[in-house]
Amino acid sequence: MTAALASPRPATALRRLARRPMAVLGIVLIILVVAGAVLAPWLAPYKPEEQLFDGLTLQGAPMPPGGAYLLGTDLLGRDLFSRLLYGARTSLVIGVVANGAALLIGTLIGITAGFFRGWIGAVLMRFTDLMMAFPALLLAICLAAIFSPSLWIVAMVIALVNWVQTARVIYTETTSLATRDFIAAERTLGAGTGRILFRHILPHLMPTIIVWGTLGISTTVLLEATLSFLGVGVQPPTPSWGNIIFENQTYFQSAPWLVFIPGAAIILLALAFNLVGDALRDVLDPTQRGRE
Repeated sequence: MTAALASPRPATALRRLARRPMAVLGIVLIILVVAGAVLAPWLAPYKPEEQLFDGLTLQGAPMPPGGAYLLGTDLLGRDLFSRLLYGARTSLVIGVVANGAALLIGTLIGITAGFFRGWIGAVLMRFTDLMMAFPALLLAICLAAIFSPSLWIVAMVIALVNWVQTARVIYTETTSLATRDFIAAERTLGAGTGRILFRHILPHLMPTIIVWGTLGISTTVLLEATLSFLGVGVQPPTPSWGNIIFENQTYFQSAPWLVFIPGAAIILLALAFNLVGDALRDVLDPTQRGRE
């Protein structure tokens, strides 16, 4: 009775994903960024916080790209390439941790409200609507300003403002699944709440959770970069792509690479996760079968 809703097997999904050039491009970009972050201690020619003796010109300006410094140096004479590699670690850790926490919170609230409904669902969904009424960026800035900004505090703040969309989507799908005939049949056969939730509801929600988890990382990376650029995110000397732009914004005209290069890295990483997320949505959607 559940075959019509079943998602394709992992091997089938991977084959369909491999036939999409943009998805493959996104996967390649993600692998490159992850490899750079993991191998940063071996790939980075200098320590990210090291102020190099010859890292500035005689006039005290950043060194341009080329020569001993592949991407040039920043306003303090630190190697930009090294800081980008270590900054990728910060962006990825926050992206995965914050988005994972937001996904967990949103899924728990959405599936609880959609399955039990009644006053429980009403209270949870009204709370979700209340959270959605606040501008996410403004709320994140307020929370980050209240707490002492650090990598884990920023991840927590982003998780607290990013769960609402997931909760709404999961609630809608759970409500639809809970009224299906196969759920009614399970209830008639005496199946308990736990069995229905974990054996029938949750497996059918996994494609949606995977897609939202992938797409959410790009949103999280952008929000972290925004908070760091505004000075309420990850604090120096810990490098992140957002605070690299924040620190060097005064050199926007005389040394534009200090802003453009980390900005391009943020855009490419967000684009990569969006490309993969969009492809996964099509691949894992049962209604798309037979259309290719």
